[in-house]
Amino acid sequence: MPSQLIVEGWRFLPHSYSIINQFQCLEILKRQEIQLFHLDSPHYKDDWVNYNNLFNPADSRALAEIKSPDPNQIADVTLRIEFPFRLDLSNSKRTYVFMTSEKGYVPNYNLQLQCSLAEAHSNSEVVLITPSNWAKSGLVRSGADPNRTVIIPHGIDPTIYKPLSEEERILLRKQLGIDGFIFLSVGAMNGAKRADLVLKSFARVLEKYPDARLILKGLDNIHKSRDWLNMARGFLTDAEASRAFSRLTYVGDSLPFHEVAKLYQIADAYIAPYSAEGFCLPVLEAAACGLPVICTRGGATDDFTNSDFALHIDSQIIEIAGDDPAICLEPNLESLVSLMHLVIERDSFRNSAKINGASFVHQNFTWKHVVDQLLNVLELV
Repeated sequence: MPSQLIVEGWRFLPHSYSIINQFQCLEILKRQEIQLFHLDSPHYKDDWVNYNNLFNPADSRALAEIKSPDPNQIADVTLRIEFPFRLDLSNSKRTYVFMTSEKGYVPNYNLQLQCSLAEAHSNSEVVLITPSNWAKSGLVRSGADPNRTVIIPHGIDPTIYKPLSEEERILLRKQLGIDGFIFLSVGAMNGAKRADLVLKSFARVLEKYPDARLILKGLDNIHKSRDWLNMARGFLTDAEASRAFSRLTYVGDSLPFHEVAKLYQIADAYIAPYSAEGFCLPVLEAAACGLPVICTRGGATDDFTNSDFALHIDSQIIEIAGDDPAICLEPNLESLVSLMHLVIERDSFRNSAKINGASFVHQNFTWKHVVDQLLNVLELV
């Protein structure tokens, strides 16, 4: 008799929570010992619109055909992956809630009941699942019970996120009309992603390497990334902005995952000078595609990057007190620029990173690895 698992979350959205949920569901569907049900959660914002072409047709159909649970169904487990966070018990025998903390704390307004995490977790038997040590520290600092807070990382689909041969890569770049050394950054472009540092460092790099390019992949239909990018432009001098934007390609539309993978595959290096992340999945995807990654030292990406394929930006911890406290990282601009120069100049590092990064991620961080851990925590194996 298979165990019953109800997942409450989002499908068919390019939001990170929805992406994680859908890839996990696709992997769970392969497990004959699990009977999966899905209950769609309300969108966090009314203007969010489903995008049904993220996956190939077969996977899209499989996700759409997951059965809904009966209203009063008592399953073995309910797993919630939604926002705002909801810690009330489900009808199932056990309830687990995915929760993350980017800025060192979980403010009350991130919980549906608008109460403190300490109060919500102490009054509930739910187990929290979070993706990194950085995120867990923020949850515990906010009052979560550390004995009921478990780290399970995110993963990649190795059939999508993989390196190309050099011949395939050259052909793809030619087809897309792209040349020069390409830096790539993928994400919301909001303040925590530090698009201002991405732009400013790129403008600096162009002084020495004027043929370099920058591709930014945003999410205009979810995060209004272009607006954030325009705000970030305000941190540059007129000369810096002119230089950077003349060599910048911005992609704001939602794309199928195999098309996003092409951006990683044509790029030469990935940059993520974030100040606050719960995990930073694009760094993992970039490494899986064979890219050397440049990311902030001291944050969530420390859990899944190493010097074989990653260059870490010097940073310092910034603590913000007050009614809405935060703990963030401040990446050092000079360190970032220096590492961008280094990755251009060291062919040997890029070549070894292509092998080492892809091998490390594919051997440790596929969605199969993740779901193996997840089902163990859910006590369904």
